[in-house]
Amino acid sequence: MAGGNLVSIVFDELLFLKIFGAFRMAIQPTKLIITSSALAMICLTGWAMDFSQSVAVTRDRNNKIVLSELQVYIDNFTHKGVRAEIDIFREHSDRSGVFKILWRSSATCFKKAVNSVFERSITGVVDSIKDFYISLEWAIRYHFIYCGIFFIIVLAVLSAAGGAICRIAALQNARGEKPGISEAIRFSTKRFMSLFKAPLVPVFIILSIGICIFIIGLLGNIPKVGEIIIGLSIPMALFAGTLIAAILIGAIIGFNLMYPAVAYDGSDSFDSISRSFSYVYAKPWSMLFYTAIAGIYGSICYTFVRIVAFLALIVTHTFMQAVVWTTNSDGNINKLDAIWPKPTFINFYDPTLISPETLPEKIGAALIYFFVLIVIGMVVSFIISFYFSANTIIYSLLRNKVDNTAIDNVYTYHNEKDSNSI
Repeated sequence: MAGGNLVSIVFDELLFLKIFGAFRMAIQPTKLIITSSALAMICLTGWAMDFSQSVAVTRDRNNKIVLSELQVYIDNFTHKGVRAEIDIFREHSDRSGVFKILWRSSATCFKKAVNSVFERSITGVVDSIKDFYISLEWAIRYHFIYCGIFFIIVLAVLSAAGGAICRIAALQNARGEKPGISEAIRFSTKRFMSLFKAPLVPVFIILSIGICIFIIGLLGNIPKVGEIIIGLSIPMALFAGTLIAAILIGAIIGFNLMYPAVAYDGSDSFDSISRSFSYVYAKPWSMLFYTAIAGIYGSICYTFVRIVAFLALIVTHTFMQAVVWTTNSDGNINKLDAIWPKPTFINFYDPTLISPETLPEKIGAALIYFFVLIVIGMVVSFIISFYFSANTIIYSLLRNKVDNTAIDNVYTYHNEKDSNSI
């Protein structure tokens, strides 16, 4: 009897090895099609919204952006007069779109982070992450309406795509099944509101509790008795602040589990939030361990995928370079170099290195850039697919630990029909 319990314990502890199946799940064509489609929709939305041209920039003679108000904000981030600096910059500048500037900034931060990883520079990675979050803060602070609309659209797209990917991963992890795109999309469409509202509900709860603290602060402005009101209300305010902190921690860490909860158990938004919070607080060290394993393994898998993509680009460029001997219209450089810079592992495509002059050269450079973007998009799609797949596995492991629910226990439409008949 004791021997059987020991075997069971050892088996349960080794279940974390299932996380190593996330690569096989993430690389599945069905998931890559879903993620790449979602990524394309997000990019098209951003490019369409950029017709507003609300970001101040300066350009060189070739109409390339050399400085933006985002860079001004980053450079003066710690200064109290950052707003004045941006206002001055806006007086004599051109205009560009928010999405384009954020895209450029995010790409730069990502390249620096990857570079720092290979150089074993932790400081470089931290600085890149810091610059990325400063960029988001700038966008929200100075382009709030744009960000609000864009965030809602992105959340809607990711809810549909993430729900579909998590559903496929749940069925693969539980039963070894591989549902098609139509079945996965049908599930995420049916559960769309649960998926869409799950990340928003904690935000609304935090804001609602925050209003209570806000009201206490307002009452403090009452002459003569305001100070007393604040003093008497401090216990209530501290309790509210503690509650906000607990919800915030649970929401940030538990967000990874919300979509898998809907996919695995057919949960609604409130049930998915409840499950994610309870698993995070019931098994915080297990959550941390599983996430760390997934993060390390995901980094290795990403490096492998990036190597494959880089080899595809460099091999194509090298073979083409071998037979293109003519020069560009100016006769200065090789025609291929003028429209397609040599790819590197860190930078698949650097538009600052090309110099197309004639219309055919510009068309050729634009087409090459478009197809290289597709390759980059597939690498990004893999990252998104791996994120949802790995977190679906982590959800099943935590559910098994906390609720003692078997990993192969997954929601199906038959379960719903049976419960309705009862």
